[in-house]
Amino acid sequence: MIPDEKTITTIPTSPALPSHESATPVGVAAIHKALQTMPLSPGVYRMLGRKGEVLYVGKALALKKRVTSYTQVHRLPERLRRMVSETAYMEIVTTHTEAEALLLEANYIKRMQPRYNILLRDDKSYPWIILTDRHEFPQIAKHRGKPVKGASYWGPFASAWSVNQTLNLLQKAFLLRSCTDSVLQSRTRPCLLHQIHRCSAPCVDLISQEDYGALVQQARDFLSGKNPRMHEELVRQMEEAAGALQFERAAAIRDRIRGLSAMQQDASVINPTTMSDADIVAIWQIAGQSCIEVFFIRGGRNNGNRAFFPSHARDEGAADVLAAFLAQFYDDKPPPGQILVNHAISDNELLGRALELRRGKRVEIIHPQRGEKRAVLEHAELNAREALERKLAESAGQARLLRGVADLFGLANPPGRIETYDNSHIMGSHAYGVMVVAGPEGFEKRAYRKFAIKGPVTPGDDFGMMREVLERRFSRALRDREEGIRPDDWPDILLIDGGAGQYTAVRAVLDELGVTDVTLVGIAKGIDRDAGREWFHTATRPPFQLPPRDPVLYYLQRLRDEAHRFAITTHRAGRSKTLVKSELDDIPGVGPARKRALLNRFGSARGVRQAGLGELESAPGISRDTARTIYGFFHPDWTGE
Repeated sequence: MIPDEKTITTIPTSPALPSHESATPVGVAAIHKALQTMPLSPGVYRMLGRKGEVLYVGKALALKKRVTSYTQVHRLPERLRRMVSETAYMEIVTTHTEAEALLLEANYIKRMQPRYNILLRDDKSYPWIILTDRHEFPQIAKHRGKPVKGASYWGPFASAWSVNQTLNLLQKAFLLRSCTDSVLQSRTRPCLLHQIHRCSAPCVDLISQEDYGALVQQARDFLSGKNPRMHEELVRQMEEAAGALQFERAAAIRDRIRGLSAMQQDASVINPTTMSDADIVAIWQIAGQSCIEVFFIRGGRNNGNRAFFPSHARDEGAADVLAAFLAQFYDDKPPPGQILVNHAISDNELLGRALELRRGKRVEIIHPQRGEKRAVLEHAELNAREALERKLAESAGQARLLRGVADLFGLANPPGRIETYDNSHIMGSHAYGVMVVAGPEGFEKRAYRKFAIKGPVTPGDDFGMMREVLERRFSRALRDREEGIRPDDWPDILLIDGGAGQYTAVRAVLDELGVTDVTLVGIAKGIDRDAGREWFHTATRPPFQLPPRDPVLYYLQRLRDEAHRFAITTHRAGRSKTLVKSELDDIPGVGPARKRALLNRFGSARGVRQAGLGELESAPGISRDTARTIYGFFHPDWTGE
């Protein structure tokens, strides 16, 4: 596990940012100043820039010795020389062991995303299969997010498709319910899943608790890889049922055998016989870029695979990228007992100890040379190479499109960041503005932003909404520019969905804010509203159209449509939250548990509002003082007597 930061010594090696930045030592001088109080113990160091931004995070067995190496600039590669030249402060966190430092380093890198580190950009939560333990008829289902008490988990799975496919096959093979507890309790007749032989219908007592428990145990054994002879046992039961002329029971067992066979004969190529729980991790590099393919093997079955594209300097070697990837990848998930890699890692033993702290059990990092393990790694390598080649081909196409955009709008260089804005509301209610970002790597969904409109919105006043969005978007960036810092997220092109009126209004807002070095483009469908015949509005030429089959036109349409999609989904999500909000949420002292108790007792918020003081006091979980608070909330003229 990650060491608790509360029990670790944190030593800021420089004072707070002074009012006159010119007095702050920078570069090697700042590092020498930090070394004056640097201990020799294990720990993690952070290099910070003038504004306190994290430039780099590293770990060391002896902090002072490791940080001293940065003062010998002539021995550093160019990338680290630039990092040292920008360093103004350092912070350290001491740990008990180097393995703890490695875990803490990986956690910091994922949280802080320093630009000089190797970065795994993975904001995805992985699905698991969950089996509830505290119910007489346990439920099997898909689960994402934090673990729930009283449940067993199997996974992770590489994608929702992988876990859904597995769940379908498990339902066929073991007939376990997938419905919620409330649905189970309210059913009066079997549902459709029972009719298609995917559930044993415990909701209407078509199976005893004992027999259902046997199915649950079989599912547990299968998912854990503990019952390899389950298929033969089911065949024996089917033959016995057929011999006893119990043909319906034999047919039901036959369907279970088919489901089990389908799961055991998964179409996945990698399905090793000598591994139970392992991750197969292969890296491939082309032209200074890397792809890492991960196959998840659990219970001897392939739970799917996924490609990752970590961000790093072009001169980083495969082994270093792979080691950094593994530390960050398992920061928020338990590692398996075996991790197969296609490159030897220099700190293999240290990384293994760190992952053992995370798992609580032994973790082996293996670089096999022959046999089945080498064969599956070679297949993972092939997947990594093909995924990277596809990405490079897509990037080349993206680069051509960006060059076309630059030529179209008179930019000296292809744009590195295009921001597209749109808004959505219904007659001024539930108003949201959104920002969609695209660049050389395509859509950058991590950079998308939502703006819940705070000011009063007149129905149809899109100009007012856009003004608020732009003021909020550029306020902090403009402060940084005043201090001589060009923000990393400064756009090259700002694309808006609108014609001449919208363009003029947004241009006025940008001029008022002092944003004059961003190319503003308006895209409008025109009078005929014909997609493909859009008109473009810029400052340098009269409104114009592009040929209907122009690739740049298609690209700009995609940007506009993505912003529209994001605005609509954001608006719908915000409206849904408002619709399900209850007036009980505004009562002081009434949290989720008391709200649930009130609704169970009175049926609705209206029933609570109409209840008398005595009725409220008699409700389960509602004290006398809370009942008086609730009654007073709905009866503001009540004096409490």
